Amino acid sequence: MSTKVVDRTPLTFYERSYLPAILSGLKVTARHFLRSAKGHNTATDLSQGYYPEVPWTVAEGYRGAPYLVRDQEGHTKCVSCQLCEFICPPKAIKITPPGPEGIPSDRANAEKMPREFEINMLRCIFCGMCQEVCPEEAIFLQKDYSLTGTSREEMIYNKEKLLSLGGTHAGIQKWKHKLESAQHQEVFPVKTH
Repeated sequence: MSTKVVDRTPLTFYERSYLPAILSGLKVTARHFLRSAKGHNTATDLSQGYYPEVPWTVAEGYRGAPYLVRDQEGHTKCVSCQLCEFICPPKAIKITPPGPEGIPSDRANAEKMPREFEINMLRCIFCGMCQEVCPEEAIFLQKDYSLTGTSREEMIYNKEKLLSLGGTHAGIQKWKHKLESAQHQEVFPVKTH
């Protein structure tokens, strides 16, 4: 196998000054400025309208911000198992368990509920692992793509804010569907020697 040597021509002073790259960038900027000045807004032109006035239609399967949800009676579904906190890759979720002197659960079939539940939306990568691991179906990714805040503290959502944004989810039973699909799977016989 032979090696081919390629002779590189040295850059001229004009090319080393990055002037061609700067000028081509300014040319693109000027072109977009002139188009928008004439009324042709090509940068934000969508088939449905302009973004701020007409919201973007989210595609099916979009993973937005995670929020806590309530059941149909308005009770908190989270039981402070902390699975979502352990599985979160960027460590954006922080759960404070109730402790021995914590407030009792507001549901009959739950032992405990979190004293505090925080999600740092600046760290969250919207991967959906918290939703997948939750045994109580208490956390869901909503179709929210416009998260805004004026400070870092505003982007750390506490339990009350997460519950108010999440709303009520009734009738979602992902574990029931997984059990049904597991029962429909073919059973493989185990051979013993």
